[in-house]
Amino acid sequence: MIKLAYTNVENLDLKKGYVLVSQNRKEKIDFYKFDRDKKLSCGVYLLLMKLLDEEGITKPIIKTEKYGKAYISNFEDIHFNVSHSNNMISCAISDRPVGTDIEYNDPQIDLNIAKQYFFNSEYENIMKSPNPPDEFFSYWVLKESYMKYTGLGFNLSLNSFEILKGKEIKLKNDRNNLKFGLFDIEEYKLGIAGHYTIKNAVNYNINDLY
Repeated sequence: MIKLAYTNVENLDLKKGYVLVSQNRKEKIDFYKFDRDKKLSCGVYLLLMKLLDEEGITKPIIKTEKYGKAYISNFEDIHFNVSHSNNMISCAISDRPVGTDIEYNDPQIDLNIAKQYFFNSEYENIMKSPNPPDEFFSYWVLKESYMKYTGLGFNLSLNSFEILKGKEIKLKNDRNNLKFGLFDIEEYKLGIAGHYTIKNAVNYNINDLY
């Protein structure tokens, strides 16, 4: 089982959303100074709760692993991962480990980031592509999705593994038969890494989450 969803939180009503989140999430929301950050923090929680509720999972207890990946301690067979960028959030849930990343597809991105931190072949493919910034973010969301899948996040070096983009997206020397998904969502790239083939990401209107 796997689900991938995304929502634009630009028009999220913080007053309506705030009363629906946990006390721990309220504290995280309160920590932020700017409304956009508050909306992102509130929105990812609401989207996660929506997806879990659709699977009949209520009152999840969310804790954090050593390297920062969140998990549900009272539902060991349910895994999730969330991401956000600008006004967009994403959430994936599965019965096996999963990672997701969403990024604003910034045409002004400094491609030297790829030269310095990506695998050499990835950088070469980016620079040979018709639209290098677009290709950069395709690799970025796939790589970060994998890093989040592992639970290591940025403790795993970006240039320590290679993403192969062909008819299928694969991890070079993969021993776990991982499946990757890559989607264009408005001005964003959305990636996912897990154990199931996923053909689409579901768009939830912000009003669906209240």
